[in-house]
Amino acid sequence: MDDHSIDAESQGAPSGHIFLSYSREDQAHALKTIALLEGAGLKVWWDGLLEGGENYLPTTETALENATCVLVLWSKISVDSHWVRDEAQSGRERRCLVPVSIDGSQPPLGFRQFQTINADNWSGKPNTSQSDQILAAVLAQFGSTHERRILPSESAAGFPLSRRQLATGAVAVTGVAALAAIGLGITGGAETSSTSLAVIPFENLSGDPEQVWISGGLSNDLRAALARNPFLRVSAPTSSGAGEVDGNDEFALARQLGVENLLRGSVQMAGGVVRISAELVQVTDGLIRWADSFDRQFEDVLAIQSEIASTVAVSLVAEIVGAAELEKSLADQAEIGGTKNVAAYEAFLRGKAFVDISSGLESDRAALAQFEAAIAADPDFAHAHAMRANQFSAIANATSEAGEIGRLYDNAIASAQTAIDLAPDLAIAHLAKGFVLNNGRLDRSAARPHYERARVLAPGDADVQRSVATFLAYGDQKREALETVANVLGLDPLNARAFRTAGFIALLARDYPGTVSYIDRALDLNPSLASAPYAKASAQFLLGSTADALESFRYEPVALFALTGQAIAHHKLGDEAAAQASYQELVATYGDAGLYQQAQVKAQWGDVDEAIEVLKSAFAIKDPGLLFLPNDPMLDPLRSAPGFSRLQMQLTA
Repeated sequence: MDDHSIDAESQGAPSGHIFLSYSREDQAHALKTIALLEGAGLKVWWDGLLEGGENYLPTTETALENATCVLVLWSKISVDSHWVRDEAQSGRERRCLVPVSIDGSQPPLGFRQFQTINADNWSGKPNTSQSDQILAAVLAQFGSTHERRILPSESAAGFPLSRRQLATGAVAVTGVAALAAIGLGITGGAETSSTSLAVIPFENLSGDPEQVWISGGLSNDLRAALARNPFLRVSAPTSSGAGEVDGNDEFALARQLGVENLLRGSVQMAGGVVRISAELVQVTDGLIRWADSFDRQFEDVLAIQSEIASTVAVSLVAEIVGAAELEKSLADQAEIGGTKNVAAYEAFLRGKAFVDISSGLESDRAALAQFEAAIAADPDFAHAHAMRANQFSAIANATSEAGEIGRLYDNAIASAQTAIDLAPDLAIAHLAKGFVLNNGRLDRSAARPHYERARVLAPGDADVQRSVATFLAYGDQKREALETVANVLGLDPLNARAFRTAGFIALLARDYPGTVSYIDRALDLNPSLASAPYAKASAQFLLGSTADALESFRYEPVALFALTGQAIAHHKLGDEAAAQASYQELVATYGDAGLYQQAQVKAQWGDVDEAIEVLKSAFAIKDPGLLFLPNDPMLDPLRSAPGFSRLQMQLTA
């Protein structure tokens, strides 16, 4: 008899039993664990006790429900077992779960809030540090104390916060009072923990790469909802997904982003049933502030999504505001311009997946088809109308069919207006209309109110704010543009495109050292980022470093910009043959599609009259490059020329 048995007998064996959950493939390790526990005088229920012919499910459920402790053996096999997960869920809900990893595997999402005992390479002998840890954790369940590290959804006083309240964002004062009672700390503004978070892309566990649109769409929509909450600072999608690209640890990524919380999860779909697991993790110590899992039909995904967003917001916002402000913040993050039609939502998510691919006209047209399918299923789906408008604009910008461009822009304007009519407070709808009016019609005065409205409606959306910053930089609001893009970089600090935008804004503001700094950071994040080398080279040229500029122009992957820069730099260096060769290639390759760039070359060559004539031709076809004209330093040699001011007035401010 070992020392543990003597101790148990002398103290009296604890009443109750342990339910052992494991995968059949791990039975050898389970038998070692059973021997340890029974040797300590503890009662263990495991499926080997079932008699032949005994009804498995009722017997197992009874043993599970009446267990004082649920001991789960996690392994590479058991983490994928629905039976083991369900049994572990019971232990978690009743606060009697003891998790043990028998091969070093991490428990699945939803079960990482408990300290997991590492029994990898455990011999099974009782007098080891691993066996001592297992016994100590199990015996604690038979005592009077147990620390629950997951935030509950109800108070000890018995005031439940219903899922319906969370899903609708309608948390009543009594519900908020209940949250205060369990220690969420509603203090009406007292100092508490940070309300910054990143939503990590949810993992697709379906085994089918083509179903990534479900997990990606869910995490993106959760992020968008939380970003609408005025009390939360939510890292933008590109930065939040950087861990997938860089292979970074999620907590290291969080520190890079400067956030103190992570929302992560997984999605698995089979036969129309979706299993969603999610957890809100505190970065400083790995504490799970909230976790849950859901097994629902696909048509319930929208409700689950709303519930998760509301629960996460309550867990964070309740720490810093009072009841009334909390209720209002939940109302603010409610979906705008959405749908309750499952077919429409599925098509919408597929469309957004094609947008994310962004591989050219083919993916743009595929996305458009999905948004049109969403609208066919739900004609009042405002968000789908707005995305449809964006795709019309994208196709118009990329198509080589000149006769189609006007029709595509007309469709974009009509779709954006429909979205605005259906949902006047949908920021992306205003942004879609502002973009097509500005870039497609060169009508800045008509576009301005839509950009201003989008800016107000989505202060926490980095993509919206980045577009607004670009629009401001085209005009005379350069200081506002710089302030806005600075906010974007705070929300999206790992987004190469955000730094590229900052670089172009600095260039138009004639901050050339700043341009180089921003673009260098953009290229660090994405060395192949298009048009970024052009911006850096332009700044180097304007700083007088022409040889360096020429090298940077050569690095530019977009030939339109590379040839323009090389023609300018070669001329400055006195190599007229090379300058003419680059210019002639520019004209031959792009023709009228490169009129604005031809004017830049002529301006820097000192051919003022020719440059003015080329710009007139560019206005005739509404070349979107003309948006740079008011602030483009490459056109500075033309600003005192007769006729230039009249051209600038054609861009309605």
